[in-house]
Amino acid sequence: MKSLLSALLVAVSFATPAFAASDVVTIYAADGLHDGKGSWFETQFDAFTKATGIKVQYVEGGSGGVVERVAKEKSNPQADVLVTLPPFIQRAETTGLLQPFKPTAADAIDGGDGSYQPLVNNFQNFIYNSAEIKDPPKTFDDLLGPKFKGKIQYSTPGQAGDGTAVMLQVIHAFGSKDAAFDYLKKLQDNNVGPSASTGKLTALVNKGELYVANGDLQMNMSQMTDNPNIKVFWPAGPNGEHSAMPLPYYIGLVAGAPDADNGKKLIEFLLSKEAQGAVSSVALGMPVRKDVTPTDANFTRLHDAMQGVTIWTPDWAQVLKDLPADVGRWRQATGS
Repeated sequence: MKSLLSALLVAVSFATPAFAASDVVTIYAADGLHDGKGSWFETQFDAFTKATGIKVQYVEGGSGGVVERVAKEKSNPQADVLVTLPPFIQRAETTGLLQPFKPTAADAIDGGDGSYQPLVNNFQNFIYNSAEIKDPPKTFDDLLGPKFKGKIQYSTPGQAGDGTAVMLQVIHAFGSKDAAFDYLKKLQDNNVGPSASTGKLTALVNKGELYVANGDLQMNMSQMTDNPNIKVFWPAGPNGEHSAMPLPYYIGLVAGAPDADNGKKLIEFLLSKEAQGAVSSVALGMPVRKDVTPTDANFTRLHDAMQGVTIWTPDWAQVLKDLPADVGRWRQATGS
């Protein structure tokens, strides 16, 4: 997921310090919504600047990485808006990194909180190289086969939101943590190793350097134009069920934001009916507003892709509580 430069968008490397000014809003965001030319973030930021005169300074990183950066800057906040995946948005709230803000769209959105709201609905998945593998692996156990030796990689649990979702999905699929970590220990024989970014794995799968990687539906569907060999799939657990967990992008206002008023305006803009109406057609995600029902072809593609997949929702409060211990068990099991 790569940042782009445009006349109205200032994209910076993750190491470059943000700056505050009355005509600027700074957003730290997990990768995914700024992929490719004409991405949803790019088009919405341009429209926001045109409507308000406020330039958007965009800083991108992994789901956990952007929260860590906000935490490091807590005594001198640089970001105004934070966009990340669960459970990292919950971590940001519980550690005092967000301030209460209820946008006007909140009543039309399910799943929000006093300090954050869903921005784009999304789901965990896996991808495979359809040029090298005719049919997707049907089960998690299929991934243990010899043809996948050195051809599987997934992003790091506890660091990447999508990687954390892999760990949670395996626990759900296998029915217990003991069985899940035993499986992940076996999978390590075929795993290339940890990756801080999920988005970077897509090109490796497309080129055939990897056969299978993890991802999320919005990101991977939006990447297919530039990566025509990738396809999404959901392997079944021991009970034969193909399942997926919701993995929405959340948005919140950073505590002590240097340009909080501009941050509020950006959040309102991105949750507006107009912006949400373009989520599926441009970003290949699903809008969060209950009063927005897209009819575009991409919305249909998303629904068709998930036929036969059972949706389950984690208890995010419990996930956050258990995360340090679970990541510790994952590291022990995989030697990472």
